[in-house]
Amino acid sequence: MKKIALWAGLWVLSLASFAQTAPSSTPGSKYDPLALFHPLFNMQPGNDYRTGSGAPGPRYWQNRSDYQINVTLDDQQNTITGEVTITYKNNSPETLPYLWLQLDQNAFSDTSRASKTTPISGGRFGNLGFSGGLTITSVTVEEGKGKFTTIPYTITDTRMQVRLTEPVKANGDVVKVKVAYSFKIPEYGSDRMGQLKRKDGIIYEVAQWYPRMCVYDDIEGWNVLPYLGAGEFYLDYGDYEYTVTAPWNHIVVGSGELLNPNDVLTAEQLKRLDQARKSDKTVIIRGKDEVNNPDTRPKRTGTLTWKFRCLNTRDVAWASSKAFVWDAAKMNLPSGKPALAQSVYPAESATNDSWNRSTEYVKGCVEFYSNYLYEFSYPVATNVAGIVGGMEYPGIIFCDHKDKKDALWGVTDHEFGHNWFPMIVGNNERKFPWMDEGFNTFINTLSTANFNKGEYDRERGTMHDIAPALFYPAEPIMTIPDVQQSRALGILAYYKPGMGLKLLRDVILGADRFDYAFKNYVSRWAFKHPTPYDFFRTMEDGAGEDLGWFWRGYFYETWKLDQSVKEVKYVDGAADKGSLISIENLDKLAMPVTIEVTESNGKKGRVNLPIEVWQRGGTWTFKYNSTSPLKTVVVDPDQKLPDINSKNNIWRAEAQ
Repeated sequence: MKKIALWAGLWVLSLASFAQTAPSSTPGSKYDPLALFHPLFNMQPGNDYRTGSGAPGPRYWQNRSDYQINVTLDDQQNTITGEVTITYKNNSPETLPYLWLQLDQNAFSDTSRASKTTPISGGRFGNLGFSGGLTITSVTVEEGKGKFTTIPYTITDTRMQVRLTEPVKANGDVVKVKVAYSFKIPEYGSDRMGQLKRKDGIIYEVAQWYPRMCVYDDIEGWNVLPYLGAGEFYLDYGDYEYTVTAPWNHIVVGSGELLNPNDVLTAEQLKRLDQARKSDKTVIIRGKDEVNNPDTRPKRTGTLTWKFRCLNTRDVAWASSKAFVWDAAKMNLPSGKPALAQSVYPAESATNDSWNRSTEYVKGCVEFYSNYLYEFSYPVATNVAGIVGGMEYPGIIFCDHKDKKDALWGVTDHEFGHNWFPMIVGNNERKFPWMDEGFNTFINTLSTANFNKGEYDRERGTMHDIAPALFYPAEPIMTIPDVQQSRALGILAYYKPGMGLKLLRDVILGADRFDYAFKNYVSRWAFKHPTPYDFFRTMEDGAGEDLGWFWRGYFYETWKLDQSVKEVKYVDGAADKGSLISIENLDKLAMPVTIEVTESNGKKGRVNLPIEVWQRGGTWTFKYNSTSPLKTVVVDPDQKLPDINSKNNIWRAEAQ
């Protein structure tokens, strides 16, 4: 009892003196450590499906979708007609009485939600004045071996519900669905696909070209957000075999491996391809002077059917044209397995400052990411020049035919970076575009610095320079892309999260800890479906750091950073006894601090303070072992932090 009374007395005394000893901030400061370091943030418990460490749990599951697709391209009517057979495996612990399929091509219709939510002014993802969309001619389900029976279905914009007569049972039951369909190819499909007219013919870039399964997952069951344009895709993994029947004079390239080269290529092209597979230098498969030569095709009438296979992938896309120039070279992957880089483009783009270097760019970025993150998982990496400004699909990308020099490198590097996010690490792009666009923007900075001894590695300003743009949007990074203001998408999906990872690597964790944790994230979630929490936890566990303050302030909120030097005093008024330097955190976000001190005698020194100095308040005072009066004190001297007010980062001694 006496001890209790003693502690009670001490508690009363501490309350009486608290106002004098608690850390203070400058009047008007917005900083609140109780909000930034909230103990329950990022503390949702793990479970058997997704663990507290950020790894897939012992009972993690995801469903599988295998596809067989056969289509015909009509270059007179500009249509695609065909049939898809989906083998769907229900690995979930729940029985599914119905299935949901995505009909993304329906967005390219003047009656779609995408069209009706497009402003009059249009935009990159807009869709106006095109009466496209899928025509579904039949939907059947296999009810006996090889016997398909018509099944009821209902279409709501870009979603189709198939109502099964026999539900798909839990834990591994399989159902086969067959859909026959056709559609008109839009000239410009929301910068995802379309047609480009060139002097030697039309270039068709074809994507979102078959009905495909919606994802059923442990987070929210069926994921059925409509496709409006800005939000991209969330897809199951599986194996694909597909055929494209095109006019005889077309060259077709697609995701995965070409299975019948002897049927669709000439003997000379086969010989050149074999040379390319052994060459680090680009080899011409069909030159610009050969484009209109019928001898570059194995037949001169009718059609040819191109057969492709792509394994363990979430999607496939392809391109077709009689206008294609074609070149290729080998890629050097860490395991030594064979892989081919190739490019197809019109003769107008075949210049040494433009697409003649495309395959070199493909090699450069794919080889870099294969070493830095995870080995490229497809046998071929193809770059297609066309109407699409920049869009990614597994093993194939669409880039602007007009791009040159650093613009072509930049878009090629970015779109192939997507083969890691989201093609290998399959996040939900409809809700969290920053998990692929932002990650990709970050890794692009590393790849660009590496390519050809930094040929395109331009200085683009410091973090101080870009801070106003990073904190410009009123919405946080975690906002769904279709909810964000369109002008903010570039910052919130790409730039701000990309620079956030750069902050983690350059300032908060350091390259070694960051790279180790980041590569572990890619490895544990390759060909799976991570959530933001899975990423946050994986990074914290792998790097050994509680980063809840960073995730909250930077990703969930719109909090800004403003750090300053408050004042400088000397111990007992004598600089040679040491300096007492006070710094402040004036806005809602905080970061670790580097302070550079310059003394009047010319000596310089630096002090690095961890994030924990801000846990109890917005001011921090530390002793610096000075030997003479200070000349300047600078917070963040290398400008690595996105500080919105650089003017208060420097303290200068008053002139004597």
